[in-house]
Amino acid sequence: MQNNESNRKKCLKQQTELRRTIEKSDKINEVLKYFINQHSFLHSSAISKKKLWSFEDVVFENTTEEILRRIPNNCNHSILWNIWHIARIEDVTMNILVAGSKQVLNCGEWNKKMGIEYPDTGNCMKEKDIKYLSETINITQLRKYRLKVGMRTQEIISHLKIDDIKRDIAQNRLERIMEERALVEEASPIKEYWGKRKVAGLMLMPATRHNIIHLNEALQLKQRKK
Repeated sequence: MQNNESNRKKCLKQQTELRRTIEKSDKINEVLKYFINQHSFLHSSAISKKKLWSFEDVVFENTTEEILRRIPNNCNHSILWNIWHIARIEDVTMNILVAGSKQVLNCGEWNKKMGIEYPDTGNCMKEKDIKYLSETINITQLRKYRLKVGMRTQEIISHLKIDDIKRDIAQNRLERIMEERALVEEASPIKEYWGKRKVAGLMLMPATRHNIIHLNEALQLKQRKK
């Protein structure tokens, strides 16, 4: 437990170092090194051949399906909803906005595998839908989907040049988000937020920082008594 906490704090510190590197360095290899290492910390250890500590693995280890699916008293989400949500956000932003490619979700019938039908990211999701997703989503397939998303992100980022991370997000890619129902209409201001960021900004939020926020929430949910 103590080792996990020290690694979690290290992860938070690395986020600061990653932001500083992205903002100040003109050396793409340096940027990529910091990004890949930090990003790997936030996914299953299966994403890395180096067997790095994994924040996701900590969330799932030594727990039960009941705890993963429950929405504790006075809370809005379950652990599984958080994992699904960060996977969807990363899939949408990295594939549509950064790469201009297909979402991972649409390349392997992942919704069918997970046993759900939601095409969006879960922003502004109704309480009944959060509850339904939490109770029904296939846990094994969810983790496989998130791993695929993480692997695809690292593939995308590893091919970027320094000028690429400084570019704006193309308007037609922003429109694709709504066309593919990746955001519900009530959540459309998020599209405008993403549109104001450069690729470097998306590498920080959501590709890493957003994952940290929701993994922290998932860990807190795991530790709740009821």
